[in-house]
Formats: sequence, structure tokens, C-alpha cells
Amino acid sequence: MSDATAPLTTVDGKPLKAALAAAERRARWRAFLLVVPLLAFVLITFIAPIGQLLKRSVYNPAFSDNMPNIVAWFAENPAGTEPDEEAFAALVADLRQARENKTIGIVGTRINYDLPGSRSLFTKTARKARKLEPPYREALLKIDEDWGDPMLWQVMRGASSAYTINFYLAALDLTRDAEGKIVPVDENRRVYVTLFKRTLVLSVVITALTLVLGFPIAHLLATLPLRYSNLLMIFVLLPFWTSLLVRTTSWIVLLQSQGVINDLLVALGIIDDDGRIQMIYNQIGTVVAMTHILLPFMVLPLYSVMRPIDPSYVRAARSLGATSWTAFRRIYLPQTIPGIGAGALLVFILAVGYYITPALVGGSTGQLISNLIAFHMQKSLNWSLAAALAALLLGGVLILYWLYDKLVGIDNLKLG
Repeated sequence: MSDATAPLTTVDGKPLKAALAAAERRARWRAFLLVVPLLAFVLITFIAPIGQLLKRSVYNPAFSDNMPNIVAWFAENPAGTEPDEEAFAALVADLRQARENKTIGIVGTRINYDLPGSRSLFTKTARKARKLEPPYREALLKIDEDWGDPMLWQVMRGASSAYTINFYLAALDLTRDAEGKIVPVDENRRVYVTLFKRTLVLSVVITALTLVLGFPIAHLLATLPLRYSNLLMIFVLLPFWTSLLVRTTSWIVLLQSQGVINDLLVALGIIDDDGRIQMIYNQIGTVVAMTHILLPFMVLPLYSVMRPIDPSYVRAARSLGATSWTAFRRIYLPQTIPGIGAGALLVFILAVGYYITPALVGGSTGQLISNLIAFHMQKSLNWSLAAALAALLLGGVLILYWLYDKLVGIDNLKLG
């Protein structure tokens, strides 16, 4: 009786339950160690850069680190306080020190982000700061009357903190007035919201066009015998073996005013030589080139979903009296929804972040928000604004991903 109730043990006498738990822990650790390289790669190349981007969008210490005296004055005096002689004295001391440290350009550039034209004010005044004598208010106003501008002091107060949301405001075409209230920027400076809208609209159009063009291609590949579909699949994959720059510049050759398509239309008599169609350096060029480049990303998910669909389902519907359209709409199409959703999501996400193609064929009206992000990263060097724009774009993509999960279900996403 005692042997029947004794706990089960392993060969070496350990309790079976404890041995199984230890074996399970070892298996989990082995599995974890196998994915550690991939996890480290993702953290280093994906998570860390996004974290840096989000921090950069709200963190810019260029002014606060190099102007300690005026920053201290702002901390001691609440917003709305008129700058007194003490404030101007602190400003002069910081200008002198920034001049000696050769950081005045950094300080002026930081203020110039929020108040265009102010960089020259700082550099010009810093050159003369050493010779200034009290009263400093009158001395600075004598150099330039802009030192008495309340808007300038409001901008400096905002920049006195290394952390700020002003770059997000700028990315949404908003700013702060002299009283610190959030207001829209001047109408002739509103560019970012327009570019976000254009990016959204063109991305939706490109996604729709790739779906319209890719669906019949994927259906053909899925219904042909395997030996023929594999051969045709090479043509779908062929663009991946060609440089993106080559494909984009090829469209420039085809679409330009003196290009192949216009020459063909003139030769056929459809248009005259003076009526050549402008199809490049505008939104048409962007849509055409990006649709061609992103089409394989729609075809492949669709094909992966269509291939396993049993054709007997449609034949059964036809045998029961359904028309071809009814059988397609009620039997075949619902089974392709996971592929449509995956392809549309993939193409849209790629389209909103595309840079090279709009830069080459888009012109002034076909540029996307990614081109302006690149401009601020490479030309204006306003990395904080570029990070804010990129963060808003990332947020929009995450919202789209969340909506897809709510409406379709991310479990139904099929990419292959």
C-alpha cells in the first residue's frame, strides 16, 4: 500500500515533478539563448534608434546648456515677467561666454528654429558683447531693437528647458505667441500638415492601384499550373534584382516631356508636338513610379493566400446556380481578405515612408513628408523637428496597425 502511494521518481531518485520542472526550465533557457542574437539585433538596430528618435523630438539642450545665466533668470521669474536689467545682464554674460566657447552659432541656431532670422542676431551681438557696458538693456537695444521683442524672449524662455513640445507644434504648423499661447503659424509657412495630407492621399491611391493591378496577376499565378506560375513568378520578383535607382530613373526616361511615351503619342497622332503631357516631376510621376515599385509587395501576399484556395468551392457555387460574379463575390473574394489586408497594409506603410522615388520624380507637388524629414536631417540640421515629423509618421502607422487589428484582426494577417 505504501509503494502505491509513494511519489514517482526518476532513475536517479529525484521526484518526477521536480525533474520535469527542471527540464522545462532548461528547455526555456535553451530557446531563449537561441533567440538572444536576434533579440540583440532588434534592440540595437530597431528599438534603440526609435527610442533615440522619440527622445530627440522632445529634447534639445543647445540653448539651456550654453546660456546658464539667462536660463537661471527664467527659472526664478515666472512666465509673463518683463525682462529687467538683471535679465539683460545675464544675457550679455552668456553671449560673452558663448562667444569664447564658440557655441554662439549653436545657441542662435536653436532659437532660429522657433523664430526664423534670429541666428544672425545672436552672432552679431556676441561679436560686440565684450565691449558692452551697463546699462545692458540700452546697450543691446542700440545694437538691435529686436532684443526688446517679447516674442524673442518668449522663444528663449521655451528654449531654456532642454525638454520641449515645440518641435511637435512646429510639425503640426503651430507655434506659441508672445504670451505663450498655442496658435497657428502664418499661412505662408504652413507646409507640414499639407505634406502629411498629401502623403496620406497618395499612399492610399498607390495602395488602391497596386491592389487593382496586383489582384488579377496573383489570381493568374494561383490558377495556372505550378510549372507555368513559377516561371511567371520570376517576372514578379525580377524588380527585386534591379536597383531601385535604376527603376526610378527608367521612369524618368519614359515619362518626361521628350520621353518615350510622349514621343509615341506624338507619332500616333494622339497629341501634337506642342501638347506633350507633363507626366514627371509632379504627383503623376510619383504615383506611377511608386505603384510599379511597390506592386510586388501586393502580389506576393495575395498569391500566398490564393494558391491554397480550392477551386472546387467556386465550381460548387456555379453548379448551384450562382453567376460567376456572385461566386467570386461571395465565395472566392472573402477567402482572399487576409491577403488583401496584408498587401494593403504592407504597401501603405512602405509608401508613407518612401524617399528616393518622390525625390527623383515628384518635383514640388509630388514630394512626401519623408522628403522634408530628409531635408531637415541633411540640410537644415534641425534634427529635433525631423524627429518630431518622423514620430508623428510612426504614430500614424501604429494607429493604422491598431485599426487593422480592430477591424480585420491581426491574426488574419498573412504575408506568406
